[in-house]
Amino acid sequence: MSIKKLAGQTVWYGLSNIAAKLLNYILTPIVTYLLNSPQGRVDYGDVSMLYAAIAFANIIFTYGLETGYFRFSSKAEDKSSLFHTLFNSLLGSTLLLSLLVYLFREPISVFVEQGGHSDYIVLCTFIIAFDTLAAIPFARLRQEDRPKKYAFVRIAGIMVNIILTIFFIYYSPQYAAANPESAYTIWFQKQTNVGLLLLANLAQSAITFLLLWKEWAQFKAKMDWRLWKKVMRYSTPMLIIGMGGMVNETIDRLMLPKLLPVSDAAAKTAVGIYSANYKLAIFITLFIQAFRLGAEPFFFHQAGQKNAPQTYARVMKWFVITLCIAFLFTALYLDVWVRLLGSSYRTGVGVVPILLGANMALGIYYNLSVWYKITDQMRMGVYITLVGAAITLLVNYFFIPHFGMYACAWATFTCYTTMMVISYILGQRYYPVPYEVKRLMGYLLLIVMLFLIQQYLSSIMESVLMNLVSATTLFTAFLGVVYTAEKEELKRIPIIGKWVK
Repeated sequence: MSIKKLAGQTVWYGLSNIAAKLLNYILTPIVTYLLNSPQGRVDYGDVSMLYAAIAFANIIFTYGLETGYFRFSSKAEDKSSLFHTLFNSLLGSTLLLSLLVYLFREPISVFVEQGGHSDYIVLCTFIIAFDTLAAIPFARLRQEDRPKKYAFVRIAGIMVNIILTIFFIYYSPQYAAANPESAYTIWFQKQTNVGLLLLANLAQSAITFLLLWKEWAQFKAKMDWRLWKKVMRYSTPMLIIGMGGMVNETIDRLMLPKLLPVSDAAAKTAVGIYSANYKLAIFITLFIQAFRLGAEPFFFHQAGQKNAPQTYARVMKWFVITLCIAFLFTALYLDVWVRLLGSSYRTGVGVVPILLGANMALGIYYNLSVWYKITDQMRMGVYITLVGAAITLLVNYFFIPHFGMYACAWATFTCYTTMMVISYILGQRYYPVPYEVKRLMGYLLLIVMLFLIQQYLSSIMESVLMNLVSATTLFTAFLGVVYTAEKEELKRIPIIGKWVK
């Protein structure tokens, strides 16, 4: 697979993930404007905590088999046997784990601050189950280089979610007021905003799984136990890595309401505000996720090539440049993006630049992590992730009571930056890659400087128009620097090259 093909697949995966994140990002303005009341902010906080719990559960339910599928599909002579074995493994474990969650739904609901609503846990369990069973069929599409089908399924599922969310939160209250005696109104009045949002998400997960039926409908109830044991030996560390990753990514939304010395309602409100502002890092997180989906099979395909290290270095350079552009596009125009949120959610906008930087470090770490995946040293990934998780837990535990959501943001930044540095140092020891470190550091320092300049200019200029002018000038300046520094390589890039003289 060439870099050109990687770019093409990243575009397709990017389109599908932009759609897949519409609920969290594009629907965020709708939900935060509709849930702009004090109780609405509490509901949004509840949903944010439940989604954080779902993210943890997804890691446990899939236990690294997705990455294992990629690794062994490039080796296995009988790919259908690999698919049947891993799909059946997930099917059996999903049924067992779902039953356990159902039996303990009451204490789980208390743990995630949803006491009295064990029905939320049941809905979450169905969401997790469908998402888990779709994991290997989705991996099959990626391994077979079928990003268009992948994109179609993801987009179709998210469209169902979007339509139902708008229907439940915006249209249904109006319909219920106009038709108080209808059967739907009687049902609707018994529901909560949280439950309705979960129902919309459940519909998405179910539809997505059904649309993948060609990938899973012909599975056979058979297991190659020798192959399963090999995959499990490789994938088990991914469970630890995944859990550590979720600690780094979402534990703050579970710790924040428990450690803030305020009332439950105020704590959940803080979670809602923090979660809404977290999503303003949309452009970086979407690109990182799209890149990961395209890059994982790409890296495994390239591993046996003689010039693989040089290829990885080139990918890293353009990846970092793209992240820098995404950072500036968000941070320089933050006064514009913050208006996407309901007015009462904007008090947390100060965490956005910190989280943008954190996600940049995370993206670079994902790119660097190729070394332990292709050299089968997954235990090193475990150690790095555990270090990051320890930093996240400690910083949040000691500083949330004093600094609230800002402690969460700085914990995320510190964690991902540390993981990035450790991965680079170890990677250069076990699998040296000639990264252009000085040039990349130059780009990173430049965007920080441009952001600080914009912050200073914004503080002395009250005109929104002048702020936009200064932001655009600084953004253009960065593009000019990249153009000058990378002109020769830009000439060799298809389509773009013909515009570079």
